Amino acid sequence: MPSVKTDRILQAAIVACLLLMAWAVSRMFVETVVVAGDKAPAFSIKTDNGREITRDNFGGKLLVLNFWATWCPPCLEELPSLNQFQRELAGSGVVVVGVSVDQNVKAYRAFLNRAKVAFITARDPEASIPSQYGTYQYPETYIIDNQGRVVEKVIGVRDWTDPAVISRVKALAAS
Repeated sequence: MPSVKTDRILQAAIVACLLLMAWAVSRMFVETVVVAGDKAPAFSIKTDNGREITRDNFGGKLLVLNFWATWCPPCLEELPSLNQFQRELAGSGVVVVGVSVDQNVKAYRAFLNRAKVAFITARDPEASIPSQYGTYQYPETYIIDNQGRVVEKVIGVRDWTDPAVISRVKALAAS
């Protein structure tokens, strides 16, 4: 016959397990939303040209991380200005990386061939990187400094050729 002490230890262990399980389940429903000032989540992705890139391997450059898709009309609206922005700021310590959440690889590649995208592109069909950032609408862009901090978050379309935007980004790259 078990002792009272053994019963109490088992009860305590069961309660501890239930509390741990409840905590773990509650964490599944907490969405991470990255905002300016936060440390940008680390990521690793293979670009369309075969290069493995991470949040930290830009040699001290300012990273403009854009989440987009070919089926997203606002993304397509933003693309020409983002292309021009990359061309204009390429020598200013700024690098643009576009991470597409397209699942259809043929449609994605055909679009890239037609659009002549000037920035680094990669495809994340599971949207694992955008979900780490709390991105669920597109386009969404994060400007990340050389310390891995988000200095600006842009939700929706931005005119990247706006002189005020270019001036601000050049100042961020210089600091």
